[in-house]
Amino acid sequence: MQFATPLIPGRLIKRYKRFLADVLLDDGQTVVVHCANPGSMLGLATPGIKVWLEPNDDPKKKLKYGWRLIDHENGHFTGVDTGVPNRMLRAAFETYNVPGFSYDTMRAEVKYGQGSRIDFLLEGAGPACYVEVKSVTLSRQAGRAEFPDSVTQRGTKHLQELTRMVAQGHRAMMFYLVQRTDCTAMGLAADLDPAYARACVAAQNAGVEIMVMDCAISPQGITLRKPLPFLTPVL
Repeated sequence: MQFATPLIPGRLIKRYKRFLADVLLDDGQTVVVHCANPGSMLGLATPGIKVWLEPNDDPKKKLKYGWRLIDHENGHFTGVDTGVPNRMLRAAFETYNVPGFSYDTMRAEVKYGQGSRIDFLLEGAGPACYVEVKSVTLSRQAGRAEFPDSVTQRGTKHLQELTRMVAQGHRAMMFYLVQRTDCTAMGLAADLDPAYARACVAAQNAGVEIMVMDCAISPQGITLRKPLPFLTPVL
């Protein structure tokens, strides 16, 4: 996935109201940017960090910049746009570029369960596959990514819904995209959300598949790369 327009660098002044941030550009201009991340962004919103913004000239958009990357200035990047994993996985499914998946049709945002919507429903000759997608950006230990970065009751509900789909004879998967280039494995932040960790372990034991992949990230674009180990906690 290449960025539509060249990214420009700046320094984060502050993030606020979840979806807004002030950034100081290299030319001395301060701009308000859209932050496409409703999460806590734990450890990622430190004032002064280097960020990369995507400009736009869309007259329908109030804000003319979108915050896309954090540059750790050590050769590594973190992607902050939580919409990226869904777009990348959709493209991968459409090109049959996901190991173990070969389905005839793919639908997004399909209603299922108890008032939920699944990110992707894959259908073909065998059992349907329900795929829930999460963006992973937290890392508190070198080389290890973690999810979630705050309490997520919605995420826990998704795991319970997937568990019910398996009980009904379907295939179900949690897909985590690690949007960091400095991690080689992923685990659960059980101390931040014990309920999510318990639900994830229970779902895995019930037959919900866990797939973790990382991506190559640069100011030019983001590319789906390879599977990473999932470190199941002992609870």
